[in-house]
Amino acid sequence: MVEHNFLAALQVKLGLIKKCLPVSGGDISQAYRVISRQGDFFVKYNPKPVALPMFEAERAGLNAIALTHTIKTPAVYAVDKFGHGGFIIMEFIESKSPSDQDLEKLGRRLADLHKIRYIDYGGEKDNFIGNLTQVNRVEKSWPTFYAHFRLGAQLQMAQSKRLLDTHEIPPLSQIEHSIREYIDVSHPSLLHGDLWSGNYLINQDGEPVLIDPACYQGHHQVDIAMTKLFGGFGSKFYHAYDDHMGTRPINQAETDLYQLYYLLVHLNLFGRGYYQSVARILKRYF
Repeated sequence: MVEHNFLAALQVKLGLIKKCLPVSGGDISQAYRVISRQGDFFVKYNPKPVALPMFEAERAGLNAIALTHTIKTPAVYAVDKFGHGGFIIMEFIESKSPSDQDLEKLGRRLADLHKIRYIDYGGEKDNFIGNLTQVNRVEKSWPTFYAHFRLGAQLQMAQSKRLLDTHEIPPLSQIEHSIREYIDVSHPSLLHGDLWSGNYLINQDGEPVLIDPACYQGHHQVDIAMTKLFGGFGSKFYHAYDDHMGTRPINQAETDLYQLYYLLVHLNLFGRGYYQSVARILKRYF
């Protein structure tokens, strides 16, 4: 049931609302398809104070990807406060199940995004992964950035939540050393940052659309590792991506070390169900 006051707030932005239909799929926020006199919109609402900065960061990430002119993102029409929380209004994308051709196109479009070369790693503004703060700093060194602001930050959080013991957490110097040892980085790319199967759509024209980003500049294989964490995107996607990118496929060490970040995020968000996967990678590389 949608709050009457929330509908009134949406009508200020969108005009008379004809339908407001709940949409499934989000763990963090409530999602709706809103049909008004002005058109068809996708709205996310979160009642917590973190909502406004979280949705502002989402808008910034979608705009950053859109400015590359490589792969589609939904247009963002508004981000605003409501009560203690906030909401974001976006273009509604009518999606379809992906065909092999669609997955190949997704691979090529993602490679186009990743082929753009940036100067530095990280970014100037913090954003979010789920509803957890993702700290960004501008760094020249990828091992330094990834060790301190990705793995180190999540390990510290897991320790503070008593999800990991102190003896299980390697020193930052050891994390950085392992990243240098196992990973060969080409150039900084703009990353989607949270690229699982729920964060892309295929529109009715067969064009891939990226949603819910957690953008920063990093090693392109971070996005690929995330695609493989919960089942993968299929061989057509990976072959098209590697061919178009012109680089070797991701190796096991890259997959493990980059998936470790997302497993730590899930450990911190959802609890000890992810502990064994985290512990296995920590033991293997540190």
